[in-house]
Amino acid sequence: MPAYVIVEIQVHDPVKFEEYKKQAPASIAAYGGKYLARGGAVETLDGNWAPERVVLLEFPSMERAREWYNSEQYAGAIQLRHASATSQFILVEGL
Repeated sequence: MPAYVIVEIQVHDPVKFEEYKKQAPASIAAYGGKYLARGGAVETLDGNWAPERVVLLEFPSMERAREWYNSEQYAGAIQLRHASATSQFILVEGL
């Protein structure tokens, strides 16, 4: 069953964040993940949520998504993300 990682990101240091964007994709792919959306236009349709940047990832399962997030391969990218942005991550089970 697929799983989705939904991320809201507010970038504070664009130069460091570019390094994060270079490192993250290989780690995602290594765990069977793929980008479905990556920082494109965002439009609020209802409510007050107005995120600056949204990323949507699809993984084969919740287990694989967790393995990716906790992997050594992604650990360096996490440090870059924490140094360059504020983010919220959630994991959602698909149908």
